Amino acid sequence: MLRQSIIAASHCPTTPPVAGAASLSTTVATRSLIRTRTYVSRLRSVSTTTSTTTIPIHNRIPQRFYYSSRSRRPTWSYGTTTPGPSTGPFEPLIPPSPSKLGAPRLARSYTRTRRWSRKLLILSTLLGVGYLTDKYVYASGLARSLRTFGVGLVVAADYKLNFRPKPLPIPWIGIPEGIPELHRRNAERLFNLLRHNGGLYLKIGQAIAMQSAVLPPEFQAMFSRMFDDAPQDSWEEVEQVIREDFGGRSVEEVFGISFSGAEGKGVMERTARASASVAQVHWARLPDGREVAIKIQKPEIERQIGWDLWAFKVVTWVYTWWFDLPLYSLVPFISERLRLETDFVNEAKNSEIMRQLVEKEPSLRGRVYVPPVYPELSSKRVLTTEWIEGIRLWDKEAMTRPWLGGYGNGSAGVHGAQLDPPDMTTIRSALRKSTQGYTHMIKPERTEWKGRRGKGGLGLSTKDVMTTMVDLFSAQIFKWGVVHCDPHPGNIFIRRLPNGRAELVLIDHGLYVYMSEKFRHEYGEFWKALMTFDNNKIKEITNKWGIKAADLFASATLLRPYEGGDDGGFQTKLMKHLDGQKTASERSYEMQARMKQGIRDVLADEDKWPKELIFIGRNVRIVQGNNQYLGSPVNRIKMMGTWASRSLFQDPNLPLGRRLVNYWHHFLFKCVLALTDVAFYFFRVKQLLHRGGGMEDELEARMRDVAKEFGVELQHNVFEG
Repeated sequence: MLRQSIIAASHCPTTPPVAGAASLSTTVATRSLIRTRTYVSRLRSVSTTTSTTTIPIHNRIPQRFYYSSRSRRPTWSYGTTTPGPSTGPFEPLIPPSPSKLGAPRLARSYTRTRRWSRKLLILSTLLGVGYLTDKYVYASGLARSLRTFGVGLVVAADYKLNFRPKPLPIPWIGIPEGIPELHRRNAERLFNLLRHNGGLYLKIGQAIAMQSAVLPPEFQAMFSRMFDDAPQDSWEEVEQVIREDFGGRSVEEVFGISFSGAEGKGVMERTARASASVAQVHWARLPDGREVAIKIQKPEIERQIGWDLWAFKVVTWVYTWWFDLPLYSLVPFISERLRLETDFVNEAKNSEIMRQLVEKEPSLRGRVYVPPVYPELSSKRVLTTEWIEGIRLWDKEAMTRPWLGGYGNGSAGVHGAQLDPPDMTTIRSALRKSTQGYTHMIKPERTEWKGRRGKGGLGLSTKDVMTTMVDLFSAQIFKWGVVHCDPHPGNIFIRRLPNGRAELVLIDHGLYVYMSEKFRHEYGEFWKALMTFDNNKIKEITNKWGIKAADLFASATLLRPYEGGDDGGFQTKLMKHLDGQKTASERSYEMQARMKQGIRDVLADEDKWPKELIFIGRNVRIVQGNNQYLGSPVNRIKMMGTWASRSLFQDPNLPLGRRLVNYWHHFLFKCVLALTDVAFYFFRVKQLLHRGGGMEDELEARMRDVAKEFGVELQHNVFEG
């Protein structure tokens, strides 16, 4: 029907156009007829040019559409996905049956992607939980340990590769600038590590700074900043420590103070007066009028110390294996001392022992003062002692400037006298007016002794101060066997007595060493043998201690070259093995190798070696540095030798006959030591005439010459500034 209609329409004569609706209808029909004829022509061409294969209906897709001449609605036509004949009339799209779709196939799965995504999610969760646990439970102890391992390995590898006479010809590894640049960049790495980690790491850094005289100049310049105040903890953290250590009681309840200015209560400063690596100190005035120093341990220390000591052990073990140095055997003893230093109950015990020993020593009573500890206000992490008004040992100008405090007067608080009370009415009034809590300093400064222009001082002589100091620490080593191992200038206050003499105040009693009677007696004999060049006795004692290099150990003990050896002295024996034809770098490298061997010889028998020597040597080194800093006003070596000899006949544990023999030897020993005064006063006169330094400076210069042969540049200005 459709075909006949189309043919008939194509043979109809054309009618002329008329106006109106008839004309519009004719135009639309003509256009529709043209589209229909075009479509039928295309169907015929497909039918005649393709094979007779029948294409399933479900493979036909919509191809185009045309408009019906009557309804104006679009009518779809369908083509095939592949060329083929049309064997029947046009049929509409019919969805295929399930049987014609073929066998079902499994959907593609992404198991590998899902597996790695799951692992990544689990790893991220574990890392996040570990980070939060480490930060809030262990105070970042694990992160600090990992940082330590990383920096330690980098430093070790750097020295292993680049510490050589000639740099490696390898880009990015060899150092054209040589050994100084190697020291500088590793000193910077270690300094940044210690400052960033804080806590016990700062304490270790200060210990390195104390001994930096034997380190390269690059280390000395970097580590001299280790004595800067550490950051303070917030007041909320301070309150937390006090509540935990005193059964939940508040600061006001424990110390009887008020931050709102209540009558009958004491006062306390929220801002610390000093902050160190382990603790910070606050000033307070108790209700009974006592002014106290409250030392509060930083809360993170207790959680960090286990991780820090573990990292210290691991790094030391790696260095012992990598550089072939017997250092790890010293770790247990050092770790024990460091752990005890964070226990304020132990510090209170040490302080009380030292206080009683000083009171019983006639030569020191009245010249040395140890502040009492108030045990009812102390705990494992809180230590309350008497507040000390004085100047630090490093303030040489304030120590020596003229006294303007009045004739017959002394510094505030000498001999434990109670300090003049501050203006409590004004202080309480300021506290009542403050709504946010008074955070300013409220302790009176008490600087009347400086005069109205502030240019006064204590009017003391450096000789008086250093005589008291050397006597105190010599008595600790040779007579009592109880040694304060951290006598740096920050732990020593100086005050003026009413008679114009110096009073030395010793604080911070956390790091102590207790010597056995046997070791104390041997150490005294060793010092006496050093002063009289008794080489047989020196070898006898050093053999007992498992030390092979007796001359090297003697020089390290005296802090000057020991020239009494059987082979002409330590320096002579050292120099005769050197080849003068070598370059400076090769010679320095060879001396460093000999120094490494010397350390092995000193620590030859690790079981016999007295571990106390580590901290006793530290004590002697710091006292020597203090004496030199003040201008070498006393003959330190003679004074220590005298105490060593005196302790041998004053020892109550020895039989009476032995003590009498030792007394006669002591008399002869003092006659020999009198000859050292000739040298001391000779250098003293040169110093007064500005023709040279004191005796300590001359000994230092000789030791520096020896150190240069080891590639070490001695510097002893660690306390300056």
